[in-house]
Amino acid sequence: MTGVSLEDLKLAAQDAWIFGLPLIEVASTRSERGQFSQAEVNSFGHMRDLADHRSRAVTTPNNDTLYSSAQLDLSAGPVTIRLPAAGERYISLALMDAYTNNFAVLGTRTTGPDGGVFRIVGPSDAAEGDNVVRSPTNHVWALARILVAGASDLDGARAVQSGVSAQGPAAPPSKTFANRHAPWQDYFAAVDELMTLNRPAATDLALLRRIAPMGLGAGRFDPARFTPEEAAAIEAGVADAKVLIRSRRVGGVQWIDGWSYPRAELGDFGQSYAYRALIALAGLAALPPVEAMYMRGQGEARALYDGSRQWRLHFPADRLPAVDSFWSLSLYEATDDGQFFFADNPINRYAIGDRTEGLTYNEDGSLDIWIGHTPPAEEHVGNWLPAPDARFALFMRAYLPKIEMQVGVYRLPPVLPA
Repeated sequence: MTGVSLEDLKLAAQDAWIFGLPLIEVASTRSERGQFSQAEVNSFGHMRDLADHRSRAVTTPNNDTLYSSAQLDLSAGPVTIRLPAAGERYISLALMDAYTNNFAVLGTRTTGPDGGVFRIVGPSDAAEGDNVVRSPTNHVWALARILVAGASDLDGARAVQSGVSAQGPAAPPSKTFANRHAPWQDYFAAVDELMTLNRPAATDLALLRRIAPMGLGAGRFDPARFTPEEAAAIEAGVADAKVLIRSRRVGGVQWIDGWSYPRAELGDFGQSYAYRALIALAGLAALPPVEAMYMRGQGEARALYDGSRQWRLHFPADRLPAVDSFWSLSLYEATDDGQFFFADNPINRYAIGDRTEGLTYNEDGSLDIWIGHTPPAEEHVGNWLPAPDARFALFMRAYLPKIEMQVGVYRLPPVLPA
C-alpha cells in the first residue's frame, strides 16, 4: 500500500511510463541483434550499406548516410573514440545519454573536417586531458552518420567509415530488458533498474517527486506491495500514457504550409518528457535542429498521404531548401503503433534529394518531385519518389540547416495533388 490516493497513483503511473519510455527504447537497441547492435559493448559496428525496406531496427531510418553505432558502458572507465578526417564529406557522431538526449554532436559542424580523438567519461570519472566529453549517464549510444553522395560514392564513404573506432575497458554484454509492450510489472521493473544504472538529472527532481509512489530509481521496485485496487489504478495510468503518446498531442504540432517543424528542444529535451517519449517512439536518435531538421508532411489524415493518388512537391528556383550540407525527402509506410519504415518499391528508391542521380531541374531552375504509386509521365521518372498503394508518410531532412530555416524565415512549399 502506497498511502496515496488511487487518482494520484494513476497519474504517477502515467508520468512514470512516459518518463521511462526513452530508457526502454534505447535499452532495446543495446540488446537486440539488428541494425544498430552488431558490435560488442564499447566498440563500433558499421552498417556498410544504406538503409532500405529491410531496415526495421529503429524507426524512420535515413537513406542518405552510412551508420556506425556503438553502445558505450562508462561504468568501468572512459572510452576513447576516434573520428577520421572526412574533408568536405558530412559526418556527425551523436553522443546520446540513456534518456536519448544528445549531450554532444562531434563532426563537420563542431569539430571540423580533420577528425580527432575524444575521451568520453562517465558522470563520476575525472575529466583530465584534451578533447574530453562528459556524459551525464554511464550508458551512451554513439551514432555516426556519414554522407553517401550517390551509388558511385559508396566505397569512398565506407573508407571514411572504417576510420570510426572506439577503445575502452571490457564490459559485460548488454542485458535484455522488458520492452514497451510488456506488462506494467515487468516494464517498471526494467525502468527501475535502468534509472538505477543511469541516474536522472537533478533537474528531473520535480518529476521524480510526482512519480515517487511508484518506487522507481533505487533498484527496489516491488509490484507485490500494491493492493489490487492500486494495481488497477497503475494499469489505468499506463493505458492513459499509451493513448496520450499515440495521439501525438504532446508534440504540439503546428502545420505551416503543409509541414510540421521540430521544436527547439528536439534531441536535447530538458523537461519535455512527453515530447521525448514521442520522439523515442517515432524518431529515435533524432539530432538537434542546429545539426539537422526533420519536417513531416501534413497529408490528408493522421499526417498520412494516399499512395493511390499522384502528388507533387514544387520548389521555385529561389526557394530550394536552405542548407549548408544536403537535404532529402524520405517516404515511409506507417505501422499501427506509430513507427515508420521504408516501403519496398520497383526502383529501390526510398528518398530523393539534392544528390539523387538523374534528378532534373526545370528550365527556370525550379524543381518538381513527383510522388505516388503509379510512375509519372516518362519525362518525370527521374524525379519520382515511389509510394506504396496505401497510406504513407513524408519526412524532409535538412542537414546543417541555414539560420533562416532554423528560425522559420524559410518554409518548405506544400505537397499538393498533382
